[in-house]
Amino acid sequence: MSTYKITVNGVAYDVTVENTGAPAAAPAAAPAAAPAAAPAAGGAGGVRVEAQVAGKIWKIVASKGQQVNSGDSIVILESMKMEIPVVAPQAGTIASIDVKEGDPVEVGYLIATMN
Repeated sequence: MSTYKITVNGVAYDVTVENTGAPAAAPAAAPAAAPAAAPAAGGAGGVRVEAQVAGKIWKIVASKGQQVNSGDSIVILESMKMEIPVVAPQAGTIASIDVKEGDPVEVGYLIATMN
């Protein structure tokens, strides 16, 4: 037998593990993860606006040709039940919106381009 002290969420527990001599069962293989959506190629503008967190496009706020200021919302992502705005990194014009509502995105996925 071996005794261990384990702390979970700030509460300490003393745990005793008994060696039964039986070999441990191999853990079940985790299901294969679905491949992540590939970032969209292209985009019309020279400034890339990319996802900073993984999530789903909840709402598209800006449109192609719209003038935006630094910090203006372009789209809103839903991630971990939170609404997270993806904002313009600088003032300019939206050259392309490269996603549609409901699209899943990963970190670095191209959301839009600006000029």
